[in-house]
Amino acid sequence: MKLISLAAGILLLASCNNGSQQLKYPVARKVDTITNYFGNKVADPYRWLENDTSAETAQWVKAENEVTQNYLSKITFRDSLKKRLTQLYHYEKYSVPFIRGNYVFFYKNNGTQNLSVLYVQEGLTGTPRALLDPNTLWKDGTAAISEIGVSNNQKYLAYAVSRSGSDWNDFYVLDIASGKPLSDTLRYSKFSDIGWEGDGFYYTRYPAPSKNAALVNKNESPKIYYHKLGTPQSADKLFYEDKEHPMRTVGAYTTDDEQYLVIHTEDASDGNAIFVKSLSANNDLLLPIVSDFRNDNTVLDHKGDSLLVLTNKGASNYRLVWINMDKPDSANWINVLPEQKNLLQGVSLSGDKIIASYLDNVKTKLYVYGMDGKLINEIKLPGLGNSEFTASKKSPYVFYSFTNYITLPTIFSYDVAMDKSTLFAKPDNGFKSDDFETEQVFYPSKDGTKIPMYIVHKKGLTMDGNNPCFLYAYGGFNISILPAFSPSAALFIENGGVYAVANIRGGGEYGEKWHEAGTKLQKQNVFDDFYYASSYLVDNKYTSRSKLAIHGRSNGGLLIGASITEHPDMAKVAIPTVGVLDMLRYHKFTIGWSWANDYGTSDDSVQFHNLIKFSPLHNVHDTAYPATFITTGDHDDRVVPAHSFKFAATMQAHQKGNNPVLIRIDHNAGHGGNNSKPMFQQIDEFTDMWSFVFYNLGMKMKS
Repeated sequence: MKLISLAAGILLLASCNNGSQQLKYPVARKVDTITNYFGNKVADPYRWLENDTSAETAQWVKAENEVTQNYLSKITFRDSLKKRLTQLYHYEKYSVPFIRGNYVFFYKNNGTQNLSVLYVQEGLTGTPRALLDPNTLWKDGTAAISEIGVSNNQKYLAYAVSRSGSDWNDFYVLDIASGKPLSDTLRYSKFSDIGWEGDGFYYTRYPAPSKNAALVNKNESPKIYYHKLGTPQSADKLFYEDKEHPMRTVGAYTTDDEQYLVIHTEDASDGNAIFVKSLSANNDLLLPIVSDFRNDNTVLDHKGDSLLVLTNKGASNYRLVWINMDKPDSANWINVLPEQKNLLQGVSLSGDKIIASYLDNVKTKLYVYGMDGKLINEIKLPGLGNSEFTASKKSPYVFYSFTNYITLPTIFSYDVAMDKSTLFAKPDNGFKSDDFETEQVFYPSKDGTKIPMYIVHKKGLTMDGNNPCFLYAYGGFNISILPAFSPSAALFIENGGVYAVANIRGGGEYGEKWHEAGTKLQKQNVFDDFYYASSYLVDNKYTSRSKLAIHGRSNGGLLIGASITEHPDMAKVAIPTVGVLDMLRYHKFTIGWSWANDYGTSDDSVQFHNLIKFSPLHNVHDTAYPATFITTGDHDDRVVPAHSFKFAATMQAHQKGNNPVLIRIDHNAGHGGNNSKPMFQQIDEFTDMWSFVFYNLGMKMKS
């Protein structure tokens, strides 16, 4: 096989044909890097790709992107696909509004803006005005608003700005009435709340990162500071730090009346401890409310010396309880909303009423309760799907959304006293919802556990095993994947595809037990659930292996990597996006250490032997893999791009079939998400992804 020099450490390697295209991959040089894990020597030949700022890595990235874009440029329908995708994206989008005092705040996108603009209006019928436009914050359009906090006197808005998709944030403040910015600028924040007290707020700050390692070094030693408006950051008062546990994350928020500051601290990604400080007391005493890290706890309100807390302590599906601060032991907790068979996924107060959201077999239901926990009524939703809501203790109105896989997000206001919903915003992008149908099935996994799955397709589609199918899942971190409209998915089903979403274990759809069943030594359940989802689709003639594409993001990228290394013949196309793919070293970068509750780490002998069995990077071998499209961003400091870099280099070296293995590295982009990634980047990414999927599944764009 002929090798041609491209640059230092980078070669071009001829590959097998895919259709009419002859690919040559840039292959990274191999180094003799060996790590000894409990007597097991594990090679890491591409570890140098972890250095995201080196010239050699930059050259490899450039060469890989050239191969990928050259491949995609030869797909004849790519331009028409992008045109239709752009049409589907271009519709008015609204967030669920929220009320603070007499103000109503919401995000709105006119359909063509890269990022949504924050609007404010006075009352339900006031005239909206643009308050903060992230599209003007950075010249290349990649600055996003990642967090906002309205002062309790409704005078000020503090907001955090992320640039190029990074998790690093800078804080700024503006005057709400005039819209004018204040002089305050705060740097080096990550994963922060905004806890207002008077004319200032509490926030989380990390030590300033070194210039060349800001996107890869471990995040440690966070501190809580108080910033007084009008003063420099250097004058901020250090309020809280945990020197004995520098790897814990911390955040702080205040109750609506600013009587209490709530500090939450996490030892890993699951579970938190809660401490409370009386802001009226002339001392720094922190009262421990929940001291362990085994459960999730959120303070919603207080009454006298008792806190209203949403918790899953002693309740896998969550419950709402009163905790007396003088007697915080869980034996003394008083149930307001006891645990039910359905997951209690959200609670807020509206006046003297409790608004609660439950998840019933991956479908949302909203209810109104009295403060005594007695049911008053159900808020009737327009159909079966997903709803998010906001409520304020000082307002009798609630806002909620409704969406599902074929319904664009619609916004309603709800008068609690009148039990009446009023339409606030209903978008339209020309998608013909009535032409499609959604079904929910429950299929058995390997161990017999019934797994829910949504399947969406055109009405009347013939199930003969020849339909292209796209299967998505996540399966981790107690995160529920709920029905929601996606312009990207709409493009696929418009062109005759079957779109399926499996609600596999590891997620939060059925509470903490469902989550735990997909963690650490039980992580294999996640991969089995996904494989059996694909088998259900094949066995029931929705599709065939040769017509199936599989996709996952982040932890879902791990899912795809593990799926194709365990079952190389599972699908025709595989798309691991910003994936966690090196399970032996994930915890050594940025915030990766905090995922140990889900994964375990290679620092422990038992966990190492479990991780090495499914770590995608370490299970690639010489075989025929699916057509694989790996995607990441060069500013991803959540799941660092080294995961994708090393996995791509390894797969390209071992691919023995005719299918391509490509990597797409987005420039000035991070971990992604609709709120942080500009629309132009989303459209470009999904254009490339769908072009790859359509081409390799033998699909053609329909006019």
